[in-house]
Amino acid sequence: METFYPELSPRFAGFLAQLSGRKIAVVGHARPDGDCIGSQAALARVLRARGHEVACLNPDPVPRRLQFLVDGLTFLRPAGFSADDYAAVFVDCADHDRAGQKLKARFPSPFGNIDHHLSSAVFARHNFVDPASAATAEILAGMLLDNGLPIDAATAQGLYVGILTDTGQFRFNSTSRRTFLLAAELRTRGADPAEAGYELYERETAGTLQLLQRFLASLRFEGGGRICIGLLPDGVFADTGTTPEDTEGMVDYARAIDGVDIGVLIEEQPDGIKASLRAKDPAYRLDLVAAGFNGGGHACAAGLNLKGETPGSFYPRLVAALEKQIHAVDAGQRLSQG
Repeated sequence: METFYPELSPRFAGFLAQLSGRKIAVVGHARPDGDCIGSQAALARVLRARGHEVACLNPDPVPRRLQFLVDGLTFLRPAGFSADDYAAVFVDCADHDRAGQKLKARFPSPFGNIDHHLSSAVFARHNFVDPASAATAEILAGMLLDNGLPIDAATAQGLYVGILTDTGQFRFNSTSRRTFLLAAELRTRGADPAEAGYELYERETAGTLQLLQRFLASLRFEGGGRICIGLLPDGVFADTGTTPEDTEGMVDYARAIDGVDIGVLIEEQPDGIKASLRAKDPAYRLDLVAAGFNGGGHACAAGLNLKGETPGSFYPRLVAALEKQIHAVDAGQRLSQG
């Protein structure tokens, strides 16, 4: 069998050996997505099969659409976890802060970190980071297979969902030959694409569609039509009977418009704003744009949270930063062509 991660996998074997006999907390990030929950669930199942006592921790609840991945596992919020003898392994967290301040304070020196973000920071004792991978689940799947560790159907499904969601159903340019090979191997081991597709994409609520209507009605074009920005105002979730998790994938509608290079969703919150940025081309390096607002992520997909900020004050600053990035990319392309 092909070796997927020749540099990371040997270290991962030693990492697992050092965890022997310990209780383990598998920690994910705020507003968990498919890659986060899928990776947590898969790693928890593998560790439990090796005899570990495992708890999965997140600042926010497991989203409704991802509940099918966590059957039989322990997923807790920080307030429901008080044990003090657990080794922490963070997954899909670009930095220590992504798990929220309570979990960061609870685990100031994580034992491990598995992540694929371009802006990923080294904050654990053992770090397994590969920004060239499409998903944290891709890294985890490759390291498990390289080390000959057993992957049952439930574990395969979690890993498959992580890869499926973070590649935009295998559409994003982060999707590689390795991505497809791993997905095929997971299918062989019991991953069910039909179940994943139904649970993730065919269980919309009426409220979610109303939320989408509100977002689409708010779209504005900037930068000569190359930037499209939509806003969800504070109170919209109560008005539509939805939750923040129902915004998953919504920003892609802004990016998908012909002629638009960058799509944005701005979410107004009682104490600040949250923004999701998506680009069609990695040349726009949205991770750098987000970093200018204390955020981060990938070249084509990034996000940020700003406390004490309003959409009115943030909007022009963001537009200016995005236009500057577009102009820099355009200039670089002209130089390379000249």
